[in-house]
Amino acid sequence: MSFKFVPPGSNLKVAALALRKRLTQSSVFAVALIAFLEVPLTAADRPNVLFIAIDDLNDWVGPLKGHPDVKTPNIDRLAKRGVTFTDAHCQFPLCGPSRASLMSGMHPDTLEVFWHQGGKPENLMPRVAELGGVLLDQHFRNNGYAVFSRGKIYHSGHPNAKKYFDEWGGHAGFGPKPKRKFAWDSDFTQTDWGVFPDDVTRMPDYQTAEFGVRKLGEARDKPFLLMVGFVRPHVPWYTPQKWFDRFDPDALQMPPYRSDDLDDLPPMSSEINRMPGSPTTEWAKESGEWKQIVRAYLACVNFVDEQVGKVLDALDESDYADETIVVLWSDHGYHIGEKNRFQKHSLWERSTHVPVILAGPGIPQDDKCDQVVGLIDIAPTLADLCDLPPNKRWEGRSLAPLLRGSNPKWDRGVLTTWKEGNHAVTTERYRLLRYHDGTKELYDREADPNEWVNLAERSESKEVIVELGRRMDSLLGRTRE
Repeated sequence: MSFKFVPPGSNLKVAALALRKRLTQSSVFAVALIAFLEVPLTAADRPNVLFIAIDDLNDWVGPLKGHPDVKTPNIDRLAKRGVTFTDAHCQFPLCGPSRASLMSGMHPDTLEVFWHQGGKPENLMPRVAELGGVLLDQHFRNNGYAVFSRGKIYHSGHPNAKKYFDEWGGHAGFGPKPKRKFAWDSDFTQTDWGVFPDDVTRMPDYQTAEFGVRKLGEARDKPFLLMVGFVRPHVPWYTPQKWFDRFDPDALQMPPYRSDDLDDLPPMSSEINRMPGSPTTEWAKESGEWKQIVRAYLACVNFVDEQVGKVLDALDESDYADETIVVLWSDHGYHIGEKNRFQKHSLWERSTHVPVILAGPGIPQDDKCDQVVGLIDIAPTLADLCDLPPNKRWEGRSLAPLLRGSNPKWDRGVLTTWKEGNHAVTTERYRLLRYHDGTKELYDREADPNEWVNLAERSESKEVIVELGRRMDSLLGRTRE
């Protein structure tokens, strides 16, 4: 039987409880109860969804314990209200393709989206339609939901937004920006760090939070999907002074780093992961800027956490507090010095590992799920929790069985792609990277969480590589059916 979400206080729940009481009195009602629970929910009975996207947020959040100095009290309290997926991974370590995959429920390899351009709505929508799919927001709207959006959900603004959304608050940029960069003068990347601006109301994330607060204060007669997309901690790492003041750079713990970390990697790894124009950890160490970068990233994480808190406060104070599912996710992780880089753009753990938290009525509180899951699972999960029909093109799986603790057979692995023809499969124990020239990297995630020792060339790794390669091919085969 599929997982049915029943909002507290709804007529459907009252009827179900009454019928269950009768069942305890006589087994003659068993068939009636089963049939009743299989009746689809009406639009009025379905829960709302608050959909919180955060850009470039790695596992430096309280529930994932990615950094000891992080301050995320609002994400922490959301985690206490729901389930944190501790081993969630993106399908592409770049904003546009990752978001395209999540919103379509398809792998980037299926979509043939390997850079930002393909993830823009004007290009993504016809491609998804051609494949027989539907974007998450439109699936909800097609099934009776009001859909509201502001900030970075897709990688760019939405053409004909009034046609596709009940209210479109606009797409947030990465500004405001000073006339000149403070610390890293390169036109190749927006990477920079420092205190800016003076006025917090100029920050796009402040405005996105205000949009979310306003929408949660409005009355409406049908369920809604409210999407708020925050851009920090995406570069440039700018926030007003207040957030920098919360972190003493001289007291911060630096991320794990080894200068010889990349020595055992195949040449293709260096080529695929090369990011000219971006700072390296060796430069950051020599210049003394590494601790300033860590401080700036932590300040941006703390800033965006505060904006998330405003929206959560508004939900708690609204009429929808008891009937709204909240999902919080990031599009990919980020290296803050690990593996000699300050970027995403890799198939390593730091680039793929992301926060995913689900909370709301019917979902266990203050719980964690350690199964390996993907962002591609979010669309089928939300549809399942809201009793919407699944789309036949979705390639992820609903996480509802994990939420209700049924402990299903799960660990088939999660597929991540970087550029075309380069893939990683992540399982509970291992991560296998396979580049388009056939060279590989293999890491034991339990024994080597920093991925410092490439096991791919060791004879004892052969069977593991064969098995993980089979899983990778299976996942790639699924995307091409």
